[in-house]
Amino acid sequence: MVSLRCTTAHHSLLGSPTCLARPRRRACPVVRAAVAVEVGAQAKVSLIRIGTRGSPLALAQAHETREKLKAAHSELAEEGAIEIVIIKTTGDMILDKPLADIGGKGLFTKEIDDALLQGRIDIAVHSMKDVPTYLPEGTILPCNLRREDVRDAFICLTANSLAELPAGSVVGSASLRRQSQILYRYPSLKVVNFRGNVQTRLRKLKEGDVSATLLALAGLRRLNMAENATAVLSVEEMLPAVAQGAIGIACRSNDDKMMEYLSSLNHEDTRLAVACEREFLAVLDGNCRTPIAAYAYRDKDGNCSFRGLLASPDGSKVFETTRSGPYSFDDMVELGKDAGHELKAKAGPGFFDSLQ
Repeated sequence: MVSLRCTTAHHSLLGSPTCLARPRRRACPVVRAAVAVEVGAQAKVSLIRIGTRGSPLALAQAHETREKLKAAHSELAEEGAIEIVIIKTTGDMILDKPLADIGGKGLFTKEIDDALLQGRIDIAVHSMKDVPTYLPEGTILPCNLRREDVRDAFICLTANSLAELPAGSVVGSASLRRQSQILYRYPSLKVVNFRGNVQTRLRKLKEGDVSATLLALAGLRRLNMAENATAVLSVEEMLPAVAQGAIGIACRSNDDKMMEYLSSLNHEDTRLAVACEREFLAVLDGNCRTPIAAYAYRDKDGNCSFRGLLASPDGSKVFETTRSGPYSFDDMVELGKDAGHELKAKAGPGFFDSLQ
């Protein structure tokens, strides 16, 4: 049953650039990956080496993957069977500049992709919202774990909501998606670039660097830090990032054993929703200079409901669309693609030229 499921997933993935994608050169600095093993010397050769970034959230996601693998496969439950390998990415090393200025979100995955292709790790655990729509040749992403809550959390020591913040208040966020939606609804607020891991951003908030910030609720929950949320924003007020709350696990496309392991962890509803949102993103050719948001989910009737957004960084222009259709891979990929083309036409070519 596992092998059949793996084959089916592989076939579906081959049909869409959102999952097993045509390779594209990415213009970002080449930095030699710094690799460290989280645990000490293993008593035996590990059956699986999991590659991950070293942030607390990334490690929490790698640990979740490890525990699910151990629960699903008895041979992986033995001590030393799974090793976690920490890989420092360019995005982790350059924290004083906006992502758009240093090459975009591929900076959080490139060194991990390189380690995977070079055989230094067997699988790579990613936050799906950090994964470019086009994967490196020789890799495949056949597995998404069950999606966490997609909403954003509002965090502030002096107000209960964005609406309560006085004019001129400074909101910190590294996300153009969040910045543009904040400015669209609350133009009297000021937004500034605000990078770092969850713990760093919370510390900066407490030190008074900003009046408020927004963080993904999924990350707070995975870190057992959800109590830091002042309020949870509805998707109507703050549409989430493409694939927000989803963990993706990649392997080499010729590694049948890892494909078999990963197929046992895949949550198909999540994989389809992520594929839909990523197709929307791919049509818009989204990068870190383009505020884009999307959310696909199974509604109470079992169909796919989709909402997408494209905005200017200053929030002065916002284009939105909605769709609904059957909850199946092919239908949802087409739905996301169609929604992307609609917003691309609405915005016009001059809109994208202005973002360069």
